[in-house]
Amino acid sequence: MPERSRHTAGELAELRNAIDRWGKALGFQQIGVSDIDLQEAGEQLQDWLDDGRHGEMHYMQRHGSKRSRPDELVPGTIRVISARMDYLPEPQSDAQQLLDHSSRAYVSRYALGRDYHKVLRGRLQKLARQIEAQIGVFGYRVFVDSAPVLEKALARKAGIGWIGKHTNIIHDKAGSWFFLGELYTDLPLPVDASAEQTSHCGSCTACLDVCPTQAITGPYQLDGRRCISYLTIELRGSIPQEFRKAIGNRIYGCDDCQLFCPWNKFARPTAEGDFAPRHGLDNAELVELFAWTEQEWLQKTEGSAIRRIGYACWLRNIAVALGNATTTPEVIAALESQIESPLNLVAEHAKWALQQHR
Repeated sequence: MPERSRHTAGELAELRNAIDRWGKALGFQQIGVSDIDLQEAGEQLQDWLDDGRHGEMHYMQRHGSKRSRPDELVPGTIRVISARMDYLPEPQSDAQQLLDHSSRAYVSRYALGRDYHKVLRGRLQKLARQIEAQIGVFGYRVFVDSAPVLEKALARKAGIGWIGKHTNIIHDKAGSWFFLGELYTDLPLPVDASAEQTSHCGSCTACLDVCPTQAITGPYQLDGRRCISYLTIELRGSIPQEFRKAIGNRIYGCDDCQLFCPWNKFARPTAEGDFAPRHGLDNAELVELFAWTEQEWLQKTEGSAIRRIGYACWLRNIAVALGNATTTPEVIAALESQIESPLNLVAEHAKWALQQHR
């Protein structure tokens, strides 16, 4: 980062207010500013890693202390601007009902539209350029779930919300259906320290009770190895058989801990066009999706977060869901079409799924 310019406290306070206005104009629902002291969160992360609860997400260990020390990741950083953008594309009840239709695919609501990394990164870059136009060159880096950043801990410090028992950030008037992005900066902006939130989950255990695989092993404790989001997105090999029935019709991620969180009664569908569902993935038939060729899959997942899992894992996940579906001739035919697949991962899961119908 370049050397910081000198600004008066009044100028920085004025700039902080302007950042709120610019952020709202860019589609963010909330902006917060925090310092970079993440010692407690860093210790909690290390305990989680030491317990092996990250599974095969080896990237979580690669960067040492940079996750909890923003100034090591980006030298010169003294503040982090955290931004929230809501993404729920439909009334929450529609998503809940979809879980009861075993022949249809459930895709985590965040992945139905355009890849959020691209959306938020572009908006944050525009925000940085507006700041630059106001005060001149300053040091910054934009991050959206793309680097060793403790975004939830930073969001909590910035007053975006508290970390719920399911380990997601919750806002008391907007629930938890939102993305987070960060702008690391060398500007000594006033921080929202007084806004740092403690948990308001109380005695509620809804997220623990509804988790299909009991991945939330206790309040604020998540075993990533059991989480359906991990199993269907991060895991590249065979899904352990002990979890396959519990996956149900969830072919990409899982939202149960949010769908049944009482705080999400305050969530409202987004007006952000980029997050509108594409290719009917909000209510698609499993058999239809299983029939996509790799070329079709590449075309229909262009610009989508789903692209990152690859075609083989896509079919693997759908095979498991078809194994959990109601037995019909169409389901059997679809699975039989893949039991000799050259993709061993797909063939294995298709054979398992067929066994569930016999």
